[in-house]
Amino acid sequence: MNFPKSDYKEYPKTLAADDLWGQVRRTVNGKPVSDEQIALIVEAIRAGLALRGDDRVLDLACGNGALSRYFFDECASMLGVDYSPYLIEVARRHFARPPRFDFRLGEAAGYVLAEAKPERFDSVLCYGSFPFFSPADASTVLRELQLRFVNVRRVYIGNLPDRDLAHRFYAPGTNYAAELDDPAAAIGLWRSESDWAALAQATGWRARFHRMPAAFYAAHYRFDVILDRAGDTPNPEATR
Repeated sequence: MNFPKSDYKEYPKTLAADDLWGQVRRTVNGKPVSDEQIALIVEAIRAGLALRGDDRVLDLACGNGALSRYFFDECASMLGVDYSPYLIEVARRHFARPPRFDFRLGEAAGYVLAEAKPERFDSVLCYGSFPFFSPADASTVLRELQLRFVNVRRVYIGNLPDRDLAHRFYAPGTNYAAELDDPAAAIGLWRSESDWAALAQATGWRARFHRMPAAFYAAHYRFDVILDRAGDTPNPEATR
C-alpha cells in the first residue's frame, strides 16, 4: 500500500482519542463530517453489499473501525484489517467483540495473499482507502479476492476520486496532472469509470457504479464501485 506512511500512521495520534472520524480523515476542511453524512455512506454500503444475516465480511483497510461497526448487526462476523498499529489499537479498544467482530494488523495486498482461510468470507468492504494502493497492490488485491476468496460474491469499494471529474476538485489554474497517477498524493490515484471497468474485467470482476446523492459532501467528484464475480480468469498483468 503506497500511502504517505508518516502521515497515515502518525497523524491520528495527534488527535483526541475520541475523534474517530478525524483519525481516518473523514473530514471536510479539517472538521469531522456530520452524522447525516455518515448515514449516507452507511446507507449506500448497505444497499450495495445487500448483506445477509449469515454473511462473513472482510473490511480491508478498515482504519479505526468507526465505519465497520455500523454493519455488525447485519452480518454474522466481520474482520477488519489495517496496516496502522495505532488505528487497529483504537478499533480493538472501541469496537472489537471477538471472535465475531475483530480487527487485525496487516497491509491489504499482503493480507489477501496470506490469509489462511480465505473461503470463510462472503463479502468485502474497502471504503476510502483503495486510491492509496499502488497499481500493483490494487491489482493484487482484486485478483486474489477473485482467485482465493472463492465465496466472496461482492466487493464494495467506496469514495473513489473520479479522474473525469478532477477539475471539479482542484482550483482553476491548478496543474494537477501529476497528482492523478500518484497513490501517495493527498487524494491518491484517480480512476475513471472506464478505468475501473477495465481493472475489474482484468481481475475477474464485473463493475457497477454508484453515485452518491447531491447532498453528499464529495458527490461532485467521487463515486463508488460494486464488483460482482464475472466468472472470468483474471489477467495477472493487470495494473490499473
